[in-house]
Amino acid sequence: MEQDEALQLAVAFLVDSQRVDEPPLAIAAERVRVSNGLLIVPYNSVPHLTSLEPREQLLDCWPILVDLARGEVRFGTLDERYLWTNPSA
Repeated sequence: MEQDEALQLAVAFLVDSQRVDEPPLAIAAERVRVSNGLLIVPYNSVPHLTSLEPREQLLDCWPILVDLARGEVRFGTLDERYLWTNPSA
């Protein structure tokens, strides 16, 4: 799967999972990256993202993970934190 297609899946996943009682959520597009065959798509609330310096966004966001081989989309788990805090792992 191409990264652009995987990013579109992540955006749709975020929209579908958004609750009505949450502030608007957005993807930190400049921080999207690939690691271990996964597209790592950080997201957070719009107010939070606009208050951060760009270099802090990846560490301060929770990611959506898209498996590039299978096209599966899901939220990252705490056990997988190493994937986005150390993307070369």
